[in-house]
Amino acid sequence: MTASTSTSTSRTIDLADGLSVTISEFGTNTDGQAVLLLHGGAGPRSMFGLAGALSQHVYAIAPTHPGFDGTPRPEWADSVADLAVAYLDLLDTLDLTAVMVIGNSLGGWIASEMAVRDTRGRLGCLVLLNATGINPDNDADVADIRVIPPAEIGKLSFANPAFRPDFSTFSDEQRAGMAANQKTQAIYAGADFVFDPKLRRRLNRVSVPVLVAWGEQDGVVTAAYGRTYADSFPNGHYAPVADAGHFPQIEQLGSTLGAIGNFVDTVVKPDENA
Repeated sequence: MTASTSTSTSRTIDLADGLSVTISEFGTNTDGQAVLLLHGGAGPRSMFGLAGALSQHVYAIAPTHPGFDGTPRPEWADSVADLAVAYLDLLDTLDLTAVMVIGNSLGGWIASEMAVRDTRGRLGCLVLLNATGINPDNDADVADIRVIPPAEIGKLSFANPAFRPDFSTFSDEQRAGMAANQKTQAIYAGADFVFDPKLRRRLNRVSVPVLVAWGEQDGVVTAAYGRTYADSFPNGHYAPVADAGHFPQIEQLGSTLGAIGNFVDTVVKPDENA
């Protein structure tokens, strides 16, 4: 898989039933393969650094979930399952195969739901970065960010204080945008908010290899939760990312890229690197 440039362009693609998805594209589609990067509640920009780095080797696509960052969301699109089907439709529309789906937080949940529903063999593998989605063995392994002040969420999310946002500097417009994104996330996440109680038992249907890479200092979803997530897949693999919290792709981009590269070399395409 190759890409000629890391330049990002944006376009909106119309899918079924009035749903449209805005995507940022990094690199060029040269061979019908790609990496699809799915963001969490922090929004699409939280995946742009990783997308840009990967685009040195592969065509990378970072969608904005409908309803985030002011994009339209049809009223019927109100679950993670709806997003999973929408992104499978997107891969059909773009005619992409052997796709690596990388999801952070809520995006990892979406990626897992996609793999369960991938009846057309569009996916090649998954990479879950501090993903939500499965019911925890211990309630203490998952923080309910709906009842935690934003500044405290920042402390839980980032190991390095330098990465924590200073909400006191936010403009009214930024605050409103953040609140709107959180409201949209709550709509998709549903009553249990960070998991589908039935998803975990369905993951045994996922045949593609899965990397669960985890910022081990995450205070939102613990490393124990991540290891359980990896163990839930028939071909699941766990990789810790040191000195990172909920967003390893931001705090430790190099280590995250290294974990992904090792996964590709040793699990996804071992014959090409023998």
